[in-house]
Amino acid sequence: MNCGAIPEALLESELFGHVKGAFTDAVANHKGLFQAADGGTLLLDEIGDMPPALQVKLLRVLQERVVRPLGSSQSLPVDVRIISATHCDLDAAMAEGQFRADLYYRLNVVTLTLPPLSERREDIPLLANHFLLKLAAKYHKRLSGFAPEALKALTTAAWPGNVRQLHNVVEQVCALSTTPLVPLALVQRALRSPSVQVLNFAEAKQRFERDYLVGLLKLTDGNVADAARLADRNRTEFYRLMQKHGLTPGHFKADGSASA
Repeated sequence: MNCGAIPEALLESELFGHVKGAFTDAVANHKGLFQAADGGTLLLDEIGDMPPALQVKLLRVLQERVVRPLGSSQSLPVDVRIISATHCDLDAAMAEGQFRADLYYRLNVVTLTLPPLSERREDIPLLANHFLLKLAAKYHKRLSGFAPEALKALTTAAWPGNVRQLHNVVEQVCALSTTPLVPLALVQRALRSPSVQVLNFAEAKQRFERDYLVGLLKLTDGNVADAARLADRNRTEFYRLMQKHGLTPGHFKADGSASA
């Protein structure tokens, strides 16, 4: 789970779960990710972006090995291995009071530092060819690799966006290549242009749908009835769409309360 991608109002429920009636939109019991991962592993990505209030509750779960869903009076035992990742400098965040030191030391059992792609250029040919094979199957292309000059251009590029940028560049050349070997000119063109994620129709439709709902809810200050009216949809269908994309009206109100 990406801790920085989920609104604070939803993050606690996603992690620890909730019971029916715990808040306005809690129409059924919801098992949190700690319960879902019981006996396994939970990856908390961008842990440095976790709100301070949630850091306290996460620390309690890690120390006591129990989780209490929102609205419940009972704590449930969990056995979960935690892997956390962040782009933040947690030492600086602790010094600034943005990240709890006790949580840091609880998480920091084994540390793996991943250097930027520009500092491990020997990985670039391996990654580029791996992505090419996967994406060639996606686009139904007969691609066998990169021309030597093209691979050299990839290896010597700056890569400020690291592996995600490399993947996007390879996807662009894969979609546009008309020869089995990807030529230098195509790689140079992809490196000069901003790296954009290539989505299929279903993915693009889903992204647009979510952005459209978010825009309406911001415009109406979280009032679902008004947002549904603007979308020319009944309120029940609008709620269904919101649930599909993990949206709650309270997140879009200044006072944090939900409107129907």
